[in-house]
Amino acid sequence: MTDSLHMAHTYELAPAALAGIRAMLSAAFDGDFTDQDWDHGLGGVHVYVEDEHGVAAHGSVIMRRVAHAGRSYRIGYVEAVAVRTDRRRQGLGGRVMAALEEVVDGAYAFGALSASDEGAELYRARGWQLWNGRIEVYGPEGVLHLPDEEDSTYLRPAAGRPLPAADEGALLFDWRDGDVL
Repeated sequence: MTDSLHMAHTYELAPAALAGIRAMLSAAFDGDFTDQDWDHGLGGVHVYVEDEHGVAAHGSVIMRRVAHAGRSYRIGYVEAVAVRTDRRRQGLGGRVMAALEEVVDGAYAFGALSASDEGAELYRARGWQLWNGRIEVYGPEGVLHLPDEEDSTYLRPAAGRPLPAADEGALLFDWRDGDVL
């Protein structure tokens, strides 16, 4: 069996497919992939690669709202990107990201993601740019500064559209439980 790439919205995936993706993510993140992390990756478009052993790689893109310089943007936020440990460094992450970037280009003002130290190299190589400005969130008690996210948040222009300028203000993300980014 060869690797096969799949793309589907969450609602199109059978429970067995979702369970396989969830299990791979948990293993790929050494058990540090919480139920909230899983929830953050649902409700959008999933891209995953299957091989003879099951799900080998996955990523999803969901819609989020970000405010910047007096404007609200509908962005494609990339979540739950991982490659099974035995298939790393074989180009699967790049295949998944290429498909997710097509979704971002076709449907959103720009892309955003929060990169781990291990994942940042992949994203930079694909043209994602580290946001060099302030990161904030609309929290339950008002706007909160997220300084810990300012060295791991990457943006990607969608279909050649310009990115927000860091010198024009913070990126203000919508609130969600768990890790905001």
